[in-house]
Amino acid sequence: MEHTPVLTQEVIKFLAPHKNENFIDATVGLGGHAKLILERNAPKGRLLAIDQDEIALNQTQKNLKKFSPRVDFTLKNFSELGLIIRCWEVKEIRGILFDLGASTYQLLAPERGFSFNSDSTLDMRMSPATQRVSAREIVNCYTEEKIRDILRRFGEEPFARKIAREIVKSRKIRPISKTGELVEIIKRATPPKYRLRRRHHFATSTFRALRMAVNNELEVLESGLKQAVQVLSCGGRLVVISFHSLEDKIVKNFFLNNPNLTILTPKPVTATAEEIEANPKARSAKLRAAIKIRV
Repeated sequence: MEHTPVLTQEVIKFLAPHKNENFIDATVGLGGHAKLILERNAPKGRLLAIDQDEIALNQTQKNLKKFSPRVDFTLKNFSELGLIIRCWEVKEIRGILFDLGASTYQLLAPERGFSFNSDSTLDMRMSPATQRVSAREIVNCYTEEKIRDILRRFGEEPFARKIAREIVKSRKIRPISKTGELVEIIKRATPPKYRLRRRHHFATSTFRALRMAVNNELEVLESGLKQAVQVLSCGGRLVVISFHSLEDKIVKNFFLNNPNLTILTPKPVTATAEEIEANPKARSAKLRAAIKIRV
């Protein structure tokens, strides 16, 4: 299980952890950012590590073992932040971090069904134990119109109508259960010129759209941001890393329209050329930060 955290220097700069301060990593993943925070808020600073992926969280407990007396792990979705915080006995919370989207581990694990790079069961649930609807159910049970709307809204896919039509046509012959089957359907629905001239794989938008729909990512983000501001102490910092224009727009507008926040990043912070070369995933990362100015 591997995941290289993005914008690490920038996260530390804007989160600004100091000794004995308390922080929340709302999407702890495999603990890359959490480790950097814990190194700086010693000796008594605490960290609440939240993630809805049980497999990742179990691994993170091992990765952060040397910090274990100061870390509390919670298997939840950050949309429940307000409830989670009631059980965390700290006086002040000086910063909250959100690192959105799927992790490298999730994308590379065939059994999770997130990626078009391996032929596996369509799934895409970040919390299989608690989520009922998978990508397989969407492509096999949703109406053509609803599938089209998902691809347009979350994937901004120009051939959403044709892909949705081809999905419905194919599932009448047999259920779509594998990622490879879906890739072939997308290929049939898109023209060769479109597939060849794209910088990214032609199935990227469709797979991302299904993942975002399966996990209600935009709705969860809006809810999580509201609760984060409520639980932050005055002077506390909120840092959000997004990888999709729709997510970034939500964060931007939330910061602009919240009178309790002062924006620290007038424009989103992006990765350096050196980081992108070392970690291509960082290319689409955008960081925004704000500080809470009133209770």
